[in-house]
Amino acid sequence: MSLFKGKTLLITGGTGSFGNAVLNRFLATDIGEIRIFSRDEKKQDDMRHEFQAKMPEVADKISFYIGDVRDLASVKNAMHGVDYIFHAAALKQVPSCEFFPIEAVKTNVLGTENVLTAAIEAGVKNVVCLSTDKAAYPVNAMGTSKAMMEKVIVAKSRTVDPEKTKICCTRYGNVMCSRGSVIPLWIEQIKEGKPITITEPSMTRFIMSLDEAVDLVLFAFENGETGDILVQKAPACTIEVLAKAVAELFNPETEIKVIGIRHGEKMYETLLTNEECANAFDMGEFYRVPCDKRGLNYDKYFKDGDKERNPLTEFNSHNTELLDVEGVKEKLLSLQYIRDELKAIGRG
Repeated sequence: MSLFKGKTLLITGGTGSFGNAVLNRFLATDIGEIRIFSRDEKKQDDMRHEFQAKMPEVADKISFYIGDVRDLASVKNAMHGVDYIFHAAALKQVPSCEFFPIEAVKTNVLGTENVLTAAIEAGVKNVVCLSTDKAAYPVNAMGTSKAMMEKVIVAKSRTVDPEKTKICCTRYGNVMCSRGSVIPLWIEQIKEGKPITITEPSMTRFIMSLDEAVDLVLFAFENGETGDILVQKAPACTIEVLAKAVAELFNPETEIKVIGIRHGEKMYETLLTNEECANAFDMGEFYRVPCDKRGLNYDKYFKDGDKERNPLTEFNSHNTELLDVEGVKEKLLSLQYIRDELKAIGRG
C-alpha cells in the first residue's frame, strides 16, 4: 500500500458496503487517514463502534464527517488535506429512483459535480468515481442519472490540469451481498421459511464481489488517465441460476417464486457499449474507455475522421461468461458474508 502511505483518503457515501470494504482492506496498512463522509449519523456511529471493537489498534485512523454531496459547502468542509477520493455516494435503488427521479439527479449528478468542484479547488490528486452498468444504454431513472454522472466526470476531466487532479470513473455490475441487494433478501426469506422471490428467470446480471469492486477502483486509481472509464470483465448468470445457487446452499427445499419484472428493469445489462468500443482498449481483465478530447469545432471532423473502427463489440451480461449453478455457488462461498450466514444456521 505504498501509494497510500501517510495519505488521507476521503470516501463519500462511506458508510455503505463499498466504504466498509475499503476500511477492511486499508485500515491496517500504512495509510494515514480515512475520512467517511455521509449524511446518516446512525450509520456512522454504528461503523465507529464496529471498527473500535474489531480493529482497536488502528480505528483512530477513521474520521467521520456529517454532510451531503448535494450541499457543496458540506463537501468543501471535509476536503482540507485530502489526497485521494473514492466517490461512492449515490442513490442506487432502481424502483425508488423511478418514483423520485429528481432525487436521483440531485445526488448522482449534482452531487458528483459538487465533489469534483471541491476536489479540484482543494488540489486533491486523484478522484475515482463509482458508476454502474445501468449507465450504459440506460432505460431507467437510476441508470440515466448515472449516465449523466459519467458525462459530468468526463466534462470535468477536459478542463482540469491532470498534473494537479486526475479524475477517473469505474463502471461495474451487481455487487453480491452489498446493502440493498437481492441475495441478503433471499437469505432472510429462506430463514423465514418463505419462497425466494425472483422477477424474471431468464434475466441476466453481472456478478462480482465487494473485493473485486475495490480491486477495480484500485486499478483505475493506478492505471487510469484523466477522463477514463474503466470496466472489469465480470462474469454473469441468470437470475434463476443465482436463486438456485442460494437455495442449494441454504435450503435445497426452498421454492422459487416468479413475481414479474419491477419498474425500470432491463433483461440484461451492458458494461461496454458498441459506441464506446470504437475507442476502447482491451487491457486483459479490464476495458479502458478514454475521454474524447475533441473540442466543439466539429467542422474539421468532416475532413479528418477515423478510417478504421476498433474490432471490439458490445460487452453485456448476455455475451459474457455465463456461470452455472455450481460456478455461482463457488463464487458465493468465497464471500465472508455467505460463510458467516451458513455458519449461523449450522450449514457452514
